[in-house]
Amino acid sequence: MIEQKQSQLANIELWKQWKEEGWVPAKQSLIESYLPLVDYVSSRLAIGLPKSVSKEDLSSFGVMGLIDAVEKFDYARGLQFETYASWRIRGSIIDGLRQGDWVPRSVREKAKKVEDAYQKLEQQYLRSVTDAEISAYLQVSETDFQQMLQDISITTVCSIDDPIREEDSETRLSLLVDEKAKNPEFQVNEFYLKDSLAKAIERLTEKERTVVSLFYFEELSLSEIAEVMCLSPSRISQLHSKAILRLKGVLGRFKNQLFQDS
Repeated sequence: MIEQKQSQLANIELWKQWKEEGWVPAKQSLIESYLPLVDYVSSRLAIGLPKSVSKEDLSSFGVMGLIDAVEKFDYARGLQFETYASWRIRGSIIDGLRQGDWVPRSVREKAKKVEDAYQKLEQQYLRSVTDAEISAYLQVSETDFQQMLQDISITTVCSIDDPIREEDSETRLSLLVDEKAKNPEFQVNEFYLKDSLAKAIERLTEKERTVVSLFYFEELSLSEIAEVMCLSPSRISQLHSKAILRLKGVLGRFKNQLFQDS
C-alpha cells in the first residue's frame, strides 16, 4: 500500500502534464511506469486457461486495457490508479479472449447448467448443496461432475465491461461510482447485495471460502493456493469454480428479485 501511494505521488506531475496539458510524452511515461500491472494481472488470469492461449496474447490485450485506463482515469479524484487500471486490464484481456472465441459454446452451456443447478437447489434447500446433490440433479456421475468443473473453470471470470443484463448497455463498471455520488436507491440495493453475498459466502464450504479468500483478498495465484492448502492445482481450480458458480446463483436470485420489485 505504501509503495502504491509513493508511486502515485511520484507520477502526479506526469498526470498533470497529460490530463491538464495533453502532453503525449507524459502519457507514454505513465503507460511505461505501470506496465508491471499488465504482467501481474495477465499472470493471474493465465492460471487455468488453455495452453493454446499464449502469455503474449494476454499481455497484448492487457496493454490495451492499460492505455484505456490512462486515457480515462481522473487523477484529481484522489483514487488509486493501480486498482482502477487492474480492473481495466483484466476486462480488456477477458474481452480479447472472448472475441477470439476461446471458450467453446458447449463449455459455456455446461457452465450455465451448473450455475442454474446451484441457484435452484440452494434456493430450494436454503443451504449449501453437496456435489452428490448437484450430480443427481444434472443426472451425471460425481466423477463426470468433477470433470465438468474442470472444463468450465476457465469461464469463472467476468469482465466489468460486460452488461448487467443482456438487453442493457449499462455495465458493471458503471456501478463503480464515487461513494459521494450514491443515491438512496443505489445504497439500498447495494446493502441487500452485500448482505446476500455475505450469506452466500457463509454457505460455501470451508475449503471454498479459503480459496476465495486467498485468491481475491490475499491475491495468491491458484498454484500458490494449492501449495498452501496441500492440494493439487486442478482441485483448487474446481473449488474456485464451485464457489463462483454458487455466488453467481445468489447474484442471479438477487437480480431477479431486484427487477421484479422495480
